[in-house]
Amino acid sequence: MKPVWIVDDDQSIRWVLEKALARAGMSTRSFYQAADVIEALGRDTPAVLVSDIRMPGGNGLDLLRQIKERHPSLPVIVMTAYADLDSTVAAFQGGAFDYLAKPFDVNEAVELIQRALKEAAPQEDPDAEISLPDGERMMTQSSSPAMQEVFRAIGRLAQSKVSVLITGDSGTGKELVARALHSHGSRAGGPFVALNAAAIPRDLLEAELFGHERGAFTGANTLRRGRFEEANGGTLFLDEIGDMPIELQTRLLRVLAEGSFYRVGGSQPVRVDVRIVAATHQPLEQRVEQGLFREDLFHRLNVIRLRLPPLRERTEDIPALANHFLASSARALGVPVKRLTPAAIAVLTRFDFPGNVRQLENFCHWLTVMAPGQTIDRNDLPPEIRMMERGGGVTDAVARAPAPASAARAAPPADAGAEAQSWEHALMQDARRRLDRGEPAIMTTLTRQFEKILLQSALDASRGRRVEAASRLGIGRNTITRKLRELGIEDE
Repeated sequence: MKPVWIVDDDQSIRWVLEKALARAGMSTRSFYQAADVIEALGRDTPAVLVSDIRMPGGNGLDLLRQIKERHPSLPVIVMTAYADLDSTVAAFQGGAFDYLAKPFDVNEAVELIQRALKEAAPQEDPDAEISLPDGERMMTQSSSPAMQEVFRAIGRLAQSKVSVLITGDSGTGKELVARALHSHGSRAGGPFVALNAAAIPRDLLEAELFGHERGAFTGANTLRRGRFEEANGGTLFLDEIGDMPIELQTRLLRVLAEGSFYRVGGSQPVRVDVRIVAATHQPLEQRVEQGLFREDLFHRLNVIRLRLPPLRERTEDIPALANHFLASSARALGVPVKRLTPAAIAVLTRFDFPGNVRQLENFCHWLTVMAPGQTIDRNDLPPEIRMMERGGGVTDAVARAPAPASAARAAPPADAGAEAQSWEHALMQDARRRLDRGEPAIMTTLTRQFEKILLQSALDASRGRRVEAASRLGIGRNTITRKLRELGIEDE
């Protein structure tokens, strides 16, 4: 069998892979730089080539391109310590078999190489490499394994027309991923149109999506094109799709099935060629069970699902993201960039960030304005984080929060001990009691009660100011407005 070629300027990487592959019964040949590989390819070819991206004597992506021109069926695995979306997508579009982010597990690397030997097939070269703007690139850089899986999926999906459903908590960057799917795909030259289904009043949403004819209703003085027509030839991003009214879900399903629709008040069908990327923070399967979301539309949208991990699952990204947001905020305000001390970074990485990346960005804006010096230490961090530190951790802070009414009724006697009196214990007891009596949709009920208490508490603390309450909870203004409406909370 032909050997596996390893190209990396780091001797330790070459040595580790050589030893691991030898134990697996595979021979190897190692190279320091890309130029040596090109020269060797004139005389021989490997079974699999594993190449770094950044190294002297030639870029690994350029090497990939040259190899695919000369040996299109040769499987190439690219690896790099600089794990970002652009290099991942460029590698897949360039015909790479797979992408290996450093540091990697040696056993997983060997398994990947073995799979490449069995499954590799020729792939086409990309027409061009498309880059994201600086801010979006920073948001889509990550060294976490969870985000690397997202990057791989974007690389594979970008050239496809298939519908994609993006799920994840609020503030995780779902729209940025949708833009990346568009920008790196075959529709990059077309429009990218975004619409938030939760931010538009119910009676206006239909006209926003499909447009209206002149005279269709009072105030419709001219013909208006809807978002579907604006996105023709490109991508339509439907954010918070779980909040779309059920009657509009029926119309949306018909457009996806037939590729045409009628404007409000119109009699002639309008044909469009649009790729749909939808996003939601809600569990759509649960909404289907509750009759709030059409099952056939769910299956139509859920062809490919991408889950974006919350920031607490990718804490290794917090330092780089924080420095980026501090720099962006400083540029916007025209002030010098502030720097975080190692102690401040350590505190940030321990914070739970319920508002995810958006909350971290808000914190960095706050620090740019409020921190007294150019160096930000742990005592300069926002009050929410300092309170968490004094309380001994996020879990302790949550435990001291007021309990839902149902949990309070189930709390054990005062002499049962501090742990038994905690909020988590009361919630556990209440959940078990509900499960024992066969109560349906427990998650929905308790989540609703929990959210109602948090929202009401935040409004009380901010004296009814919604924007301030949203900021303190780490959620967006549209989100708090929607939730207040859903939960029936009236604030002054």
